[in-house]
Amino acid sequence: MLADATRVQLLWALIDRELPVGELATHVGKPTPSVSQHLAKLRMARLVATRRDGVQIFYRLENDHVAQLVTDAIHNAEHAGSGIPGHHRDTAGLAALHDGVEAG
Repeated sequence: MLADATRVQLLWALIDRELPVGELATHVGKPTPSVSQHLAKLRMARLVATRRDGVQIFYRLENDHVAQLVTDAIHNAEHAGSGIPGHHRDTAGLAALHDGVEAG
C-alpha cells in the first residue's frame, strides 16, 4: 500500500484531520476518480475510515497506529536522502541547540 506515492500523500494529508475526496484530489494534484480509487484501496486495507455527511464522504486515518506508521515512513524516507531531514528543521529547536553549544 505504501509503495504508491499518491497513497502516501493521501495518508499524509489525513494526519490529524478528515477531508472529502475533492479536497484530497486538489491536495495531491490528481483527478478525483483516480483519488477515489486510491482511497478505496486504502479503505480495503483498513488504513482509512469514512464518515458520510449528506452526500459528501469524509476520509480520515483509521486509527493512531496508522498515523504513526505514516509518520515513521515519511521520516525514514527523509533520512534516506542527503542533508537535514525536513522534520529536523525546527528553527526554534536548532536555535536553542546552537545557543546551548555556544554557552557550553
